[in-house]
Amino acid sequence: MTNPFFTLGYGGPEYFCDREAETAKLVEALTNGRNVALISPRRLGKTGLIHHTFHRLTNEDESRRCFYIDIYNTQNQHDFVLALAKEILGKIDSFGEKLMAQLTTFFKSCRPVFSMDPYSGVPTVSLDIQPQQSETSLKEIMEYMKSSGHECFVAIDEFQQILEYPEKGTEALIRSVVQFAPNVHFVFAGSKQHLMANIFSSPRRPFYQSTTRMSISPLKEDVYYEFAAKLMRQSGKELPEEVFHNVYTFAHGFTYYIQDIMNRLYSKNTKKISMENLMQVYAEIKEEGETVYKDYCDLLAKGQLRLLRALAAEDTVAQPHETAFMQRHRLTAVSSVKLALNALVKNGIVEKSAAGFSIYDRYLSLWLS
Repeated sequence: MTNPFFTLGYGGPEYFCDREAETAKLVEALTNGRNVALISPRRLGKTGLIHHTFHRLTNEDESRRCFYIDIYNTQNQHDFVLALAKEILGKIDSFGEKLMAQLTTFFKSCRPVFSMDPYSGVPTVSLDIQPQQSETSLKEIMEYMKSSGHECFVAIDEFQQILEYPEKGTEALIRSVVQFAPNVHFVFAGSKQHLMANIFSSPRRPFYQSTTRMSISPLKEDVYYEFAAKLMRQSGKELPEEVFHNVYTFAHGFTYYIQDIMNRLYSKNTKKISMENLMQVYAEIKEEGETVYKDYCDLLAKGQLRLLRALAAEDTVAQPHETAFMQRHRLTAVSSVKLALNALVKNGIVEKSAAGFSIYDRYLSLWLS
């Protein structure tokens, strides 16, 4: 282990901070046959929580099978079924003649394709699914898991993406295939809270009252500090509380940014992390984002960019259309500010919390400030 602060993937329970209550709630729901709708903003640690929960589930019972797919980049029902098939096939049981025979006889709507990984030499399997057969193939995949003899857990991340599919009946199709597999349990995770709430809370939608609802909040600062300081101490490094407080406040408690900054601080060739080290990290982040954020801001309307700069200067603003705030940043018309704010919130660039409005991408906010 060269750096204990993971920014991608899951490194195991010793590198995962807290979430004991959330993990226990997920495990309790899933092992008792209740599917879960897990809703939280991006970069707060939702994916890490899923992997941590799956680690616990398989650690308690090795016969369990856990599968995770992120459907953010899928464009239609066919993409969804392909992503699910790629994750599940060949992973429920070890690869062998028995499995090959099962797949060949089980799937009628599509053709299993067997091959060898050119680098590892490990046998792999995929399904040759035709777009017009996606619905039938999805049902066959579910039946395959149902008849596997294993308790299966499937997490579908960015689940609200199904609302973008051109096929109108995707929600109803998925609901129909998941409800009759008693040994297959689902986590439907999503980051767009209003869309996810609509899917699972509207009486007119197929998933209405079909799941346990869960959300997560930022980790408590003192808990996160003890975790980070412990990892630093294990490598002979000291993390002053004031340095971590600055990071936590800047990141608004969002796990991704805290982990990334801690990763960078850990890599510094020093025994005691200082505020000077932190300022160096902030400078590196701003320099790295220079080209990307310049191009990004060029695409925004001038009114939106002016409002973003003003928000970045103050970090969080309770009422962006109040006179005092507008005068400080030379914003002229209330109607223009409201119009720009609505567009930025709708596009996920600005978020609204109990404290007020702020820029969602903390590194964009740092660069603008």
